[in-house]
Amino acid sequence: MSTKFVKPGVLTGICRAPSSKSEFQRAVAAAFLAGAGSKISFDSLCEDSKAALGVAVALGASIRVHEHTVHIETIDLEPAAVLDCGESGLCFRMFAPIAALSERKITLTGRGSLLHRPVGGVEAALKGAGVRCQSRGGLPPLTVHGPLHPGKFRIDGSLSSQPATGLLMALPLLKGDSELLVDRVRSIPYLKLTLAVMRAFGVSADAEKDFERFLIPGSQRYRPCTYSVEGDWSAAAFLLVAGAIAGEVTVSGLNLDSMQADRKILGILEKCGVQISYSDRGITSSRSRLEAFDFDAKDAPDLVPPLAALACFCRGLTRIRGVERLRYKESDRAKALVHVLGPLGAQIRVEGDVLEIVGSEMKGGNVDSHNDHRIAMAAAVAALGSREGVTIGQAECVAKSYPRFFEDLERLRIGE
Repeated sequence: MSTKFVKPGVLTGICRAPSSKSEFQRAVAAAFLAGAGSKISFDSLCEDSKAALGVAVALGASIRVHEHTVHIETIDLEPAAVLDCGESGLCFRMFAPIAALSERKITLTGRGSLLHRPVGGVEAALKGAGVRCQSRGGLPPLTVHGPLHPGKFRIDGSLSSQPATGLLMALPLLKGDSELLVDRVRSIPYLKLTLAVMRAFGVSADAEKDFERFLIPGSQRYRPCTYSVEGDWSAAAFLLVAGAIAGEVTVSGLNLDSMQADRKILGILEKCGVQISYSDRGITSSRSRLEAFDFDAKDAPDLVPPLAALACFCRGLTRIRGVERLRYKESDRAKALVHVLGPLGAQIRVEGDVLEIVGSEMKGGNVDSHNDHRIAMAAAVAALGSREGVTIGQAECVAKSYPRFFEDLERLRIGE
């Protein structure tokens, strides 16, 4: 396992956002369901994106990756018995209903933290549709034995929107119409992204009652298309926060009209006093006098780590609400942030569903990433404004979403 030392310092320059892994994985699933002929263009591939490609291949797709384009060339109707989803929760929960379209018995599994993340929501929904399922007490691996049947589905959306995404993508292919009810829905922007990707591939579902009810017509067909994946706002949030703390950073490759939930980072940065400017080169975040802020992370939970790092340098008390659902990410993220940022000098605590942070001097030190890519990146960003720098254990975990993260930080440090 690798360690990485991030020293304090000033950043300046331009950096391209990596491709959105959330959008890429959805596009891969839709392209697989469309059969041969789709092309997906991207800027970079992370481990989660590679996992989605691997699952599509295991399900029967012949895929060629040439430069920055994925070509779906053929579809073999004989899926493999085991699908390895790596450490990607989205890949697992999205492809489970898709695997259940087959009459074959298929087991979805993964590695690392994924084996400890709950999949009971998608398991219960599939059982309600006549699919025989067996998990490890609500945890992976999950064996599904279809076929999936149309009908009325009800799932709990309080922990994740990902099971709903999988059902929304699979149900249009069935012979009859279906209805999906999502109780305590969260992460609505991610559901909007799912519907947008489906529309790009010729399939639709109607959302009602603030995304608590979906009507999905059956007998639809996905159609091959050429699809371009946007830059990842989740990853870009760390770069923009780095600029706010340690200099001036321009991030290119982002869509200001994106449906990605983490586009909200811009409003939060402006609210706490960060200078944000826009040009043909990209979006620039400049070091400023930072003030504390309040934020509800209900629909954008992946913003909590970069915002926690930002709050360490803000004057006053910051409150980030909606952190209870972070227990089931790659780590128990709210607690992990306390364990990582606290020893570096942060005044940080979890109070119920709220993460509270009082701005203070960050001294630096040695921390462990909890093998969580977003915790590692939060520690690195905090290191930029610390006195002594930070040594991060298990730093290689950033490959899950942003493999070149540390390299990009170093390029920005020397102004490339």
